[in-house]
Amino acid sequence: MEIYTIGFARKPAREFFGALRRAGIQQVLDVRLNNTSQLAGFTKRDDLAFFLQELCGAAYLHEPLLAPTKEILKAFKKKQITWQEYETHFVALLRERKVEGKLDRAFFERPTALLCSEPTAEHCHRRLVAEYLERQWQNMTITHL
Repeated sequence: MEIYTIGFARKPAREFFGALRRAGIQQVLDVRLNNTSQLAGFTKRDDLAFFLQELCGAAYLHEPLLAPTKEILKAFKKKQITWQEYETHFVALLRERKVEGKLDRAFFERPTALLCSEPTAEHCHRRLVAEYLERQWQNMTITHL
């Protein structure tokens, strides 16, 4: 099983949707805490669902269970905690929420991309989610688009 991740920041729509199409993505799982922000541009919830269906034939779903808490996110953005501390807090949150038991592994048998805003996966919680699920479920490959 392969799981993909993608961020939209600093990507024009052509590049973003093109990457999803080339990878054969059939569904996008939005792992953002807030998916209706005016700053989200073409990835604002309702617009993104429309564009994904029209441009990629892909479904859109939002899963807040895989998003950080407001407190963790705020602490990191205000530089009150380092990225390493953020990782520790966020992975502990995934463990506490027992996400591996609340998500249906079969859902990911269709080409699925985890979506967040960060342009690269290096300092984004979508990478942490993918790695956490890989450790729990095993036999998964992660591809960052």
